[in-house]
Amino acid sequence: MPARAKGPGRKIFHKIGEVCELTKTEPYVLRYWESEFPFLAPEKNKAGQRIYTDEDIDTVQQIKRLLYEEGYTTAGARRKLEQSRREGELGVAPQAAVPATVAPPAGAPSDDLRPVLKRLRDELRALRAQLAKRPE
Repeated sequence: MPARAKGPGRKIFHKIGEVCELTKTEPYVLRYWESEFPFLAPEKNKAGQRIYTDEDIDTVQQIKRLLYEEGYTTAGARRKLEQSRREGELGVAPQAAVPATVAPPAGAPSDDLRPVLKRLRDELRALRAQLAKRPE
């Protein structure tokens, strides 16, 4: 697997195949994410091939984490990343993470509830399994 070099001799642009290897993602997934996340827009070289920067690769990894590890929908992940980018541009410190046991504020987007709901479902399954094992 190619590693992203750091320092003066590092590679500035990466082709889609390299990005797929680095991020363990399929090319069709990257192309789909480009259509759903406007800030993931690699340029194309003279041959028409996508060329990704290190920042693009970091964005791909953030999208992948939000979708696959934290359980966000595409729309929810897009909103989350857009908010993070706005806060970064304004120099506003990101808000502290809300513990899973605390309910989000009223009117919060339902996509932001997905990780909490997933944890609650897992806990409920575990409790049901324990109850099923108890003698009556």
